[in-house]
Amino acid sequence: MEGAPGRVLNLIEGSGQSRRAFGQDVGLDDSKLSKSLSGARRFSSLDLARIADKCGVTIEWLLTGEEPALALAARTTTGQQACTVLETARKYSVMREDLATLGRSQPWRPVDVGYSGGTYAEQGRALASAALVRTASAGLSVTDADLPALVETAFGADVAVVILDDGFDGLCASSDDAKLIVLGASAIPVRQRFTLAHELGHLLAGDDQDVHLDKDIYERPQEKDSSEMRANAFASAFLMPEGALRETVGRSGLTVEGFAALACDFKVAPSALAIRLQQLRLIDAGTCDRFRTLTAAKVASIAGRSEEFARGVADASAARPPGLLVRDAYLAYESGATTIRLYANLLGIDADELGQSLDSSEGRQAPDDNIAPAGGW
Repeated sequence: MEGAPGRVLNLIEGSGQSRRAFGQDVGLDDSKLSKSLSGARRFSSLDLARIADKCGVTIEWLLTGEEPALALAARTTTGQQACTVLETARKYSVMREDLATLGRSQPWRPVDVGYSGGTYAEQGRALASAALVRTASAGLSVTDADLPALVETAFGADVAVVILDDGFDGLCASSDDAKLIVLGASAIPVRQRFTLAHELGHLLAGDDQDVHLDKDIYERPQEKDSSEMRANAFASAFLMPEGALRETVGRSGLTVEGFAALACDFKVAPSALAIRLQQLRLIDAGTCDRFRTLTAAKVASIAGRSEEFARGVADASAARPPGLLVRDAYLAYESGATTIRLYANLLGIDADELGQSLDSSEGRQAPDDNIAPAGGW
C-alpha cells in the first residue's frame, strides 16, 4: 500500500494497537478508518492532524513521505547552542509547513529589488531601501520598539525569541513554506535588533546557507562571506536609514548629546551608529573613534532615557513565540482544520487544559490582530 494510507497503516502496526483502538484515539470509527486505509475515503485534514499528533510525525510526511529540508543561516558563538536552536527552528518550521498543508500558508512578502551586480555591500543597501519602502507603506517605522512585530507585519516572516545560555545570537530558516527568524534572548537589546535585521536581510536576499558560527559581525566584516557582508550592510542601512541620518545631523550638527539621542531614537549600538555616520561622511574618523567607545547604557543616561533603556533590556530578555504562527495555529484550530495541540504547544500550555478553557461558557476568542506583545530595544 502506498501514499498516506500506507504510511498510516504502518503507524498503526508500529503502535501495537488494534485498528479499532487506534481509530478511537484519533476520532475515526471502524468504517471511516477502513475506508480511508483502502483509499475509498480520503483522510481529512483534521484526521491527518490527529494522527500526526498521536504518532509524533508531520502532516507533510503523512502526505508525501518526506520531511522538508531547511536552508539555514545562523549567527552564534558556540556550536552546542546552534544545535539546540536548530531544533527549535525545525520545530517551528514544521508547524508552519503543516499549516500550509492544511491550506493556511504563511503570508511571506519578499521585496522586489532590481540590483544586478555591484558589491555585496551595495546589494545590501539596495535591499534595505526596498525594505524601508515596504515598512513605510505598512505605516510602520524602524524606530518602533517592537521590531519583531514590524518584521512579521511588513514582511510576513515568523520571529521567535528563545532563552538559551550565553553564546547564541540568532538564525534564519527558509523553506518553500516557512520563513523563520529565531533570536536569542539578550540583555543587550541593541544587539538583538541588529541580529534580527541581519537575519531578515538573509531571508529577503534568498540566501540558502548552512549553519554559520560567527562572532562580532560588525567588528570583523572582512572575515565574512559574501552573504554575511550583504546581510550586515542591509542591517546597517535598514536600522539607520541614510535619509533620516542626514536630515538629523545636517540640521543640528552632532554633539555628544545629539549622538546619544540619535542612538536612542534608532535603538542601535553606539559603535554601529558611529561607523555608519563615518561611512556616510557625516562625522570624521576621530569623532567616530570617540563616539564608538560609548555603551548603549551610557548614551541612554546622557539622553535622559535610562528608564526606556531598562524596559528594552527586560523586553529583549523575554521569550517570544512566533506571532504569526500563533495566530495562524489558532485560526486553523478555530476553523476545525487541526487540533488544539499545535496552538497549545506554541503557548506552552497543556492542550486539554487549554481546550477546556476555550470551550468554557466565555466561548472562544481569537487572539488580537496585534501579532505579538510589544518588544523593546
